[in-house]
Amino acid sequence: MAAPGGELNCEDFSMFQEVLRVMRTIDDRIVHALNTTVPTASFSGKVDAKQTCKELYESLLEAHLSRDKAIKKCITETSAVVTQLREERAKDSDNLSIIKQLRKEQTKLKLMQSELNVEEVVNDRSLKVFNERCRIHYTPPKIK
Repeated sequence: MAAPGGELNCEDFSMFQEVLRVMRTIDDRIVHALNTTVPTASFSGKVDAKQTCKELYESLLEAHLSRDKAIKKCITETSAVVTQLREERAKDSDNLSIIKQLRKEQTKLKLMQSELNVEEVVNDRSLKVFNERCRIHYTPPKIK
């Protein structure tokens, strides 16, 4: 989840969203990937569907874990900033610039937390489509 500079940018929410959008490409294209790689019954002898489904599942799982880790990293970083700004506000409650910055960071934190809900929906949708198409070829191991 690296930005062009090589580091994930948690400070700029629009950049954060853009990187997530790019990382969700595998989920957005799951139906196409399944249609082009998992054979129908008439072509089942030409492709190893079990191996194809297994590789696709592993790619999906890896993408889901990396996005989850990246989102949680940004939530942790932003939470730390919010905590620091709250402490500064407690010391100087009349400083409007601190109050403005705190509100901005709190809003960004809420938006990042909502991305976890979006992530859950995206993951569930992708796994549902995967299971509908690959369940006869490959059964993923149970996740603890």
